[in-house]
Amino acid sequence: MTGRAATRTEGPRTDGPRTGRNAERGAAGSAGSAGRPPSRSRWRIAGAGAAVLLAAALVAGVAVAALAVRVDGHSMQPTLADGQRLLTAPGSGGRAERFDVVLLRTPGRQTTMVKRVIGLPGDRVEILAPPDGTAPAVLVQPGGTGQWYRVDLPAWHGQNRHATPCCAADGRKQPAGAPQLVPPDRLFVLGDNPDGSDDSRTYGWGDLSTVSGRVLWRVWPPAALGPLDGTATLVPTQAPEPH
Repeated sequence: MTGRAATRTEGPRTDGPRTGRNAERGAAGSAGSAGRPPSRSRWRIAGAGAAVLLAAALVAGVAVAALAVRVDGHSMQPTLADGQRLLTAPGSGGRAERFDVVLLRTPGRQTTMVKRVIGLPGDRVEILAPPDGTAPAVLVQPGGTGQWYRVDLPAWHGQNRHATPCCAADGRKQPAGAPQLVPPDRLFVLGDNPDGSDDSRTYGWGDLSTVSGRVLWRVWPPAALGPLDGTATLVPTQAPEPH
């Protein structure tokens, strides 16, 4: 029997490096692809993203302008300046903590004022104004019993020079000051510029129910953007002398 030997036809190799003209074509194609500028579709995507960001910024700006409250006057300097715009903490209406800066209705008027909370319901408060012209002392007895404290607010330093004694039974100033108990649902509020502020000393106790919000941020002008600076502390002191 005659057998046939199995044979294999050798074709061109495809697993090795390319040489010659084919290799040159491949290299040229790769270089052209890498150096090709971005396609129009990529530019369209980038443009659409920028437009979305711009629209979001405009919406945020409009929202801030609509919600922000403008400061009128100088009664809260240096903490707040005339013409600045403020945002309040969401859901903070009808509530207040000691030393919060709040927006509330001016007692007896249909206007809004921005002041700092000094006395809470149940506290005793008094302002001592020494006759020698030294800085008045704002005193608080939290809860109406126990230790008395002097309010130390850095914003008052160098400003609080001409305050009159306080308080009368309605929370207003009077020539002969005396400790007074802050009634339920009422507040004793003062400005950070006490010599230039109409506050509880002028209008009487503030109404807690009219607090529209706690001031959280200054949002305008851009140079003033940020949370409020500074805070007050309570320094233990002797009880005021009986009147």
